[in-house]
Amino acid sequence: MKRRDFALGLGASGLGGVLALPARAQGGPTEGREYTRLARPLTGGPAGKVEVVEFFGYWCPHCAAFEPTLEAWVRALPADVQFRRIPVVFQGWHEAYQRLYFALEVMGLINTVHAKVFPAVHVQKLRLERDADLKKLAADNGIDPAKLAETMKSFSVATRCNQANQAAAAWRIDGVPTLGVGGRFMTSVSQAGGHPQTLAVLDALIRKART
Repeated sequence: MKRRDFALGLGASGLGGVLALPARAQGGPTEGREYTRLARPLTGGPAGKVEVVEFFGYWCPHCAAFEPTLEAWVRALPADVQFRRIPVVFQGWHEAYQRLYFALEVMGLINTVHAKVFPAVHVQKLRLERDADLKKLAADNGIDPAKLAETMKSFSVATRCNQANQAAAAWRIDGVPTLGVGGRFMTSVSQAGGHPQTLAVLDALIRKART
């Protein structure tokens, strides 16, 4: 889902599927087609590991659709690969969703609640920038609504939001879901051509990042 046009994702995904197949048939993804190389590699990743970063938004339907496929892949990652998520803000109302993610992280609830936020937003149609809907999400998942609201306004969450915004700017993120690998490579569902294609590209980029 792009910053400029939130309707582009599905169409781009269909086109990407057509373009990606020949490159994979030739033995791997093609730079400039299924993935992009950063002009200036980013530093500061975990020592001795390849870091994979997903830039996402709870508000993004394409992120919601990709989440189950991605989560299964994350569970099977080798020990030398570290995965993390960074929630992205493109519009003012996205900030509540970013704060929610980091509040869940601070409260130690990512593993139990993160995946449940997507259906709450895209199936139940909760708008979590509204207090009443945020309270319903909390109540539905056994979270103290007051504690959640307090944590979302905390200094710790504000700091993580600032760091997330800096990371998104450094990677020049203009759409989600986008994935960065090893501070050097980027791909996305639309660029790779679909969910399984994205995982194949990620696996190839991890191998490249190791060298």
